[in-house]
Amino acid sequence: MIYGGPTMEEIGLRGAVFDLEVFGRTEKLTYLKWLLTQCVASKTDIESAITDDAMIFISERLRTPLQFEQYLTRAFEEGFEIGQRPVGAGMIQSVLAPDLEDLEPRLTRHGYNAKVLAELLNAKPREIKALLRGQLASGRTQELQHEMLAAGIPR
Repeated sequence: MIYGGPTMEEIGLRGAVFDLEVFGRTEKLTYLKWLLTQCVASKTDIESAITDDAMIFISERLRTPLQFEQYLTRAFEEGFEIGQRPVGAGMIQSVLAPDLEDLEPRLTRHGYNAKVLAELLNAKPREIKALLRGQLASGRTQELQHEMLAAGIPR
C-alpha cells in the first residue's frame, strides 16, 4: 500500500486541524486507549494487540487523531505481515515518517504550503523552498521566521 509523505498525510482528509498537542501525554494515552477499545473485537485485551511502550511512544510522537489512526493502521498491517503480535514501539517507529516533525510537514498540516507562504511573506517561492529544506542563509531564515511569527503562522 502506498501512503503519502508526511506533508501529504492529511491533505484532503480534513477540513480543520484538530491537534492533540494541547493535551499532555496522559490525555493522549487515554485517547489512544479509548480509540483502540473502539477498534478491537469485544473481549480482546488491548495489550494483546499493542504493547504499553508502543502506546507511550505514539502518545509522545503523534499530534492529531488522523495521525493516530493512520500510523496505527500501518503498524498493525506491518505487524500482521511479519507475524508480530503484539505490536511494539520498534514497529511503530519503523512506520513513522522520519521527517514527521520537520518544518514543512508541520506547516502543511496547518494549510501552509510553499506557494501560500511565499504570498503571505512576500518572498520568492525558491526562498521558501530553501527555508523549508533548511538551506536558507541564517539571516534570511531569521527574517522569515520573524515574519511568520508576526503573521500568526505556527512554526
